[in-house]
Amino acid sequence: MQAILALEDGRIFGGEGYGAKGECYGEVVFNTSLTGYQEIFTDPSYAGQIVVLTNPQIGNYGTNTSDNEANKPYIEGLVVREFSPISSNWRSQLVADEYLERFQVPVISEIDTRALVRHLRTHGVMRGVISSIESNPDLLVEKARSIRKMDGTDLAKVVSTKARYEWEQDGPDPLKTDAGIEPEPRPHLHVVAYDFGIKKNILRMLAREGARVTVVPAETSAEDVLALNPDGVFLSNGPGDPGPVTYAQENIRKLMGRAPIFGICLGHQLMGLALGGKTYKLKFGHHGGNHPVQQVDSGKVEITCHNHNFAVDPDSLRTDDVDLTHIDLNDNTLEGMRHRTMPLFSVQYHPEASPGPHDSNYLFRDFRKMMEEWKG
Repeated sequence: MQAILALEDGRIFGGEGYGAKGECYGEVVFNTSLTGYQEIFTDPSYAGQIVVLTNPQIGNYGTNTSDNEANKPYIEGLVVREFSPISSNWRSQLVADEYLERFQVPVISEIDTRALVRHLRTHGVMRGVISSIESNPDLLVEKARSIRKMDGTDLAKVVSTKARYEWEQDGPDPLKTDAGIEPEPRPHLHVVAYDFGIKKNILRMLAREGARVTVVPAETSAEDVLALNPDGVFLSNGPGDPGPVTYAQENIRKLMGRAPIFGICLGHQLMGLALGGKTYKLKFGHHGGNHPVQQVDSGKVEITCHNHNFAVDPDSLRTDDVDLTHIDLNDNTLEGMRHRTMPLFSVQYHPEASPGPHDSNYLFRDFRKMMEEWKG
């Protein structure tokens, strides 16, 4: 079927439609990862966004339940150069076209994704529409301009779990093989994880460090969290603007100094706001699996996975209280911080994503050590 991508500035791209027939609406962003498209599909941090993948062919290894970061896709729509109608991998359970159609996610392919990415990189992210049912481009541009902007939008409580639950591994761990696997340590720590859009691999990584994990909704009060007697509190990734998530900022302030805290992505931004800092929106965000981040103290460079549109302004933080621990080498944005006197730290990037390199896995070990010291 024929499909159209229309951007709010009037730029139009025509192509072939796959996945679900219909329309989708959202902020158009691009991701430069070469593999891992299913993890991108199912990352709740992409709620409200149409994702452009720069790798020329997508779908060639199919989909399977083990690679899901959530129980369904959260992208609003998908833009690719070539969408494979077949899957060539022994782990594949469903071809990508059927998978996205099942969850009503529209796809447009056979467009010049290089031209689209250059356009977004030059002019910044913008709202867009993918449609396989409307052929009038002017009407689609008007629809794109009417979409609610990401700025000022709280999406954390939209994607968050509605009820508290205990994490249990559902099926085999996709990052483990049969040979040379050390048994997981017996759970000796209790982590309460705020779900602002949490990914399954974060929960796996916490469990690998010997933690029993209780996942709670985004709006859970600090008092209710402390009543669970946690050895540590985790602040998850998630979509949208951190600014309007004021309930989380207030709860984080109440938890500071009462339990060790570790935040990732949106959790990092919320911690920055709770510490009195400010956040701002990036021109086109960071989305990919090969971003160089430098540790300020050691000078060591990590190759990291990113997925965020907002960042913490380092100049807004009190450096008497907060150490800036990690810096992005591409644009010098703040990628990590640690409090000088209280047991809390956070990073903007995704140490759980493991996009080939496992450079950042040490952060989960650091969190375990922090909890063990606090508990002791």
